[in-house]
Amino acid sequence: MFTSTNPTRPPPRTSPIGTARPHRSSSSPHRSRASERARPPPPPMDDAAPHVMVLPFPAQGHVTPLMELSHRLVDRGFRVTFVNTEPIHALVLAALRPPAAAGGGGTALPDGIRLVSVPDGLADGDDRRDLRRFVDALSRCVPDYVERLLRETKVKWLVGDVNMGMCFEASRKLGVRVAAVFPASAACLATLFKVPQLIEGGFFDDKGFPKRHGSFELTPGMPPLCPSQMPWSIDGPAQGQEMSYQLVSRNTQAARRYAEVVVCNSFRDAEAAAFELFPAILPVGPLSADAELRKPVGQLLPEDTGCLRWLDAQPDGSVVYVAFGSFAIFDPRQFRELALGLELMGRPFLWVVRPDFTTAGDLSRAWFDEFKDRVAGTGTVVSWCPQQKVLAHRAVACFVSHCGWNSTMEGVRNGVRFLCWPYFVDQFANRSYICDIWGTGMAVSPGEDGIVTKEEVSGKVEKVIGDEGMAERARALKDAACKSLGEGGSSRENFNRLVDLLRE
Repeated sequence: MFTSTNPTRPPPRTSPIGTARPHRSSSSPHRSRASERARPPPPPMDDAAPHVMVLPFPAQGHVTPLMELSHRLVDRGFRVTFVNTEPIHALVLAALRPPAAAGGGGTALPDGIRLVSVPDGLADGDDRRDLRRFVDALSRCVPDYVERLLRETKVKWLVGDVNMGMCFEASRKLGVRVAAVFPASAACLATLFKVPQLIEGGFFDDKGFPKRHGSFELTPGMPPLCPSQMPWSIDGPAQGQEMSYQLVSRNTQAARRYAEVVVCNSFRDAEAAAFELFPAILPVGPLSADAELRKPVGQLLPEDTGCLRWLDAQPDGSVVYVAFGSFAIFDPRQFRELALGLELMGRPFLWVVRPDFTTAGDLSRAWFDEFKDRVAGTGTVVSWCPQQKVLAHRAVACFVSHCGWNSTMEGVRNGVRFLCWPYFVDQFANRSYICDIWGTGMAVSPGEDGIVTKEEVSGKVEKVIGDEGMAERARALKDAACKSLGEGGSSRENFNRLVDLLRE
């Protein structure tokens, strides 16, 4: 158990947040949007309602599914204290409200979620993309603050991200029960559960470095695994990957030891082989906060909802949506090839370009402005967008994606086809699910220099959009996802089991 390096820091901060305003369209409705009728305010929360603490790992792909799960718990009568690190907390609040109102007060969320922040162990100016330094500081600092919060809030349950397993032991020592949430695929978690056997079988050494080449599979029907592309694989010095492996291993072991239940954001038909291998992993997905996609899900950047009006003006099944999540960074040459590939295909496209998506290099602002001017008639570029609403829109046909698991599940839930462009960790296995097991997408193929050319981008998009068999399989998988969430569906029944357990 790590301990805080600075126990004299001030107590955790709490802050109420308000609900996000839905995008309203005057004429063309989105595929999944309910009518914009007035909704009655939710009833006030009962102080006697069961109260749980929810703890995500501080990254977009972890905050979102745990916030979605929190909303679903609130719908079943729970109060939720949602714990972010201070930098993530600030980003969430800034994305929810206009800057002028970001520091406002008020009451707790009407639906019962209160955001709380704890330090992450780094100074304001430190680089949180240095994963080695970041996870080391996190492991040393956060458990003490979470323990303090558990004492103050007197909750009976900690609903914690498996990647925050460092806090599970302290929770159990206080008599607080633990339910673990894994925000990635069941296949990824099954792989982590199998690490001791993989080491014994000679696939890895005890520091997580590969000892064999070539792919392998845990069981038929699961994605084949490459030893150099594991859930702990990160770029950079060897000691960084070793630390990543140790963190992942400790957290996974903590989840198996201290959690009474482990749920994941998936559904049985999507990963049947993984759930057969580990029946104790309960799928409760695909997760969403609410059917109308109105509730805030913890975005770390302000969403440009104007792109929804742009989509309203596009024909059905015509738009290529391009987004690479919150971590991927393209070098200038690859960024340019992607841009030119989108221009070359001549189809409508919506491209999410975060402010930090590419390094400066030789790519000038003037060049990018000229590019946007050239494609203004067919494409639009935004810095962040309401992705779930975008993928649910009738106009979207293809998703050019990094294959993060949240993005994968959001695409599956809406029946879109994928062009896969994985970046790191579990995204390579997710690509295999999409391309090899589900048959709902294709993957880009870099050249010998590692660059995906503009011709490759344009050509693969055309193949994906032109493949009717792929479209049919995507629709069938969407139907299976919806069935799992419906009355009597496996994900709904598993969520009911979770709710019953948390009420104990």
